[in-house]
Amino acid sequence: MAGLIGIGLSGVLGHQAALNTTANNITNANTPGYSRQEVQFETQEGRRTGAGTIGSGVSVANIRRLADAYLSQQLREDTTLFGEQNAFNAELTRLDNLLGGEDTGLNKALNNFFSAMQNAAEDPTSLPQRQLVLSEAQQLVNRFQGLNQEFIQQRESVKTQMQQGVKDANTLLKSIAELNLAISESPGLAQGKEPLELMDKRDEKLRQLSELVSIRVTEVEGSQVNVSLSNGLALVTGANAAEFATRSSAKDPTRLEFTLSSGGRTLLVDEQIQGGKLGGLRAFDEMALKPAFDELGRLAIAISSAINHQHEIGMDLEGDLGGNFFSDVNSLAVQRSRVVPNGNNDRTTTGQLAVEITDSSQLPAGTWELQFSGDGRSYELIDTISGDTVKQGRLPDPVQSEINMPGFNIRVEGGEFNAGDKYLIQPSRNAAENMQLNIRREEDLAFASPVRASSDDGNLGTGTINQGNMLNVRNPNTGALLDDFQNSGQFADGPITVTFSNDGAGNITYEVANDSGVLFTSAAVDNDGDGTPDVYDPQKINQIFSTRPEDESNGQYRGFVFEITGEPADGDVFTIDFNRNGVSDNRNAELMAALGTKNTLNGGSQNFTEGYAGLVEDIGVKTRQSQLDKDAGATLLEQSTNQRESVSGVNLDEEAGKLIQYQAAYNASAQVMSVAQDLFNTLLQSFR
Repeated sequence: MAGLIGIGLSGVLGHQAALNTTANNITNANTPGYSRQEVQFETQEGRRTGAGTIGSGVSVANIRRLADAYLSQQLREDTTLFGEQNAFNAELTRLDNLLGGEDTGLNKALNNFFSAMQNAAEDPTSLPQRQLVLSEAQQLVNRFQGLNQEFIQQRESVKTQMQQGVKDANTLLKSIAELNLAISESPGLAQGKEPLELMDKRDEKLRQLSELVSIRVTEVEGSQVNVSLSNGLALVTGANAAEFATRSSAKDPTRLEFTLSSGGRTLLVDEQIQGGKLGGLRAFDEMALKPAFDELGRLAIAISSAINHQHEIGMDLEGDLGGNFFSDVNSLAVQRSRVVPNGNNDRTTTGQLAVEITDSSQLPAGTWELQFSGDGRSYELIDTISGDTVKQGRLPDPVQSEINMPGFNIRVEGGEFNAGDKYLIQPSRNAAENMQLNIRREEDLAFASPVRASSDDGNLGTGTINQGNMLNVRNPNTGALLDDFQNSGQFADGPITVTFSNDGAGNITYEVANDSGVLFTSAAVDNDGDGTPDVYDPQKINQIFSTRPEDESNGQYRGFVFEITGEPADGDVFTIDFNRNGVSDNRNAELMAALGTKNTLNGGSQNFTEGYAGLVEDIGVKTRQSQLDKDAGATLLEQSTNQRESVSGVNLDEEAGKLIQYQAAYNASAQVMSVAQDLFNTLLQSFR
């Protein structure tokens, strides 16, 4: 009887354990990271008899956790991929909406400014029209600054998310290390009895960590796992966890860099932060936000430079030359702000650098790193995007010199440099922030041209002169005012006359003079640069004055050019003078308005609107591609999640069926015990 009772009891206890395990599965069906558990039965050793072996019941051999290491790893990898793409797409979408929005973008402000300029050109004496130009100009400045401020806010948001991500990662690393320790100290581990709930918790922590950064997981003795970055840097070793941190970048203080501390050492791991949310945020900053800063700044420089130059060579309502319309793109403070010394430079370094914009039409959007080596005078200029060396050389002694690049120069002002010193060169990064409106009064808008020409009333020939084109009021090489514009309201040496001689045989010459005397004669004119004097041709357009600043020394470069056509008679005179009382002149206003459609970007291949459209298109393309990548990543994550759930997930219908199965087996085992009891009672009664 005892054997029958024992068999029944083993069935009751075994299926009670199965019922408890099934109930545990059901109640944890919605617990994140939970792996389905299953009771494994085995037959107890039977009793040997002459007739054979009589069974002794059942025992619970093991309660196993249904988990597949490969599927768990695949789930982590797909989680990392989706985490990166999701963060990248979220930030790109925000940037794309900002740049492409009708009210938040730049197109509307650009169009309104140049439309106001065109309207003012039609009535240059109208103060209300002039005031509208100033108002729209301020709106344009506000839009540049507003976009730049939005960029800054997004940059700070990315930094905040990075810092929070680092805190979350550290918490997870600490938890994984603690779980490693708890698992290794779990009773029964030596007999292969794993603490199932701790294993599930650790797997879930690993999955959560993979949302933040790409990791490698390696199983070691004692059911522990070691966790490392994709390049092998250890994050968790047994019960010891490393710690992430962020700090201001030595290269660019406006950015963060990642460090990893372990065993008393701190390493820079910026390049190793790949995948996951942190990797996506880094990718957005490097691939989208920094280029957007640079491109917006380049556009601000191009507009400011072009409008400033055109306005400077005009004349205002009070007869004065126009100054800068917007803030000077090459003020000394702005030039020096374009250079950022690396925080790790030698403390004895005293070198001073500045960046001057030389040609906004050739200026590329980007950043470079200037590195010094050897004795501190050998340098290398590296494109930070491609990593390519674009220029290298050696500074002279003394070091004052310039490093020429398309559109800008790096000016070495002096001081000493040391081997290993680095400087971030960013010609356009902060230009939108620095942009300001310089003109405050309507009367100061220089809509007129400061020069005009007239034909002498006594001229007898067919020669005619146009009203000229202004080139500059300063020497482009020295920045000094040209001779004719030294005095306000008049040429310094009086009007310039062009007097012709015509011998009637086709030989036409001229002499250019002012109050100081003869400036030059046609025999000295070589405007086409072929080395021979230009011959006046009545059948062609003949240019008076040179366009080459180096000709200022011989009197031919005056900052303007005029054209004469036809055949002047002997003694015909044309006079070029300051445009006094030219308040109704709109020539310079029309030229400023025309800049809205003139190709002044990318080597003269794009206008301002097209340049901004290029930025919007670039971000838009990246956003659309990132959305496709995100959708693909979501599909992969869903597949790997379903695969993992097919093995480790709880199927409530299946568990309900098992409940019925185990309940029936439990009842049957109890019935065996009841039968044993009845048999025992019958046996007792037979002896009464």
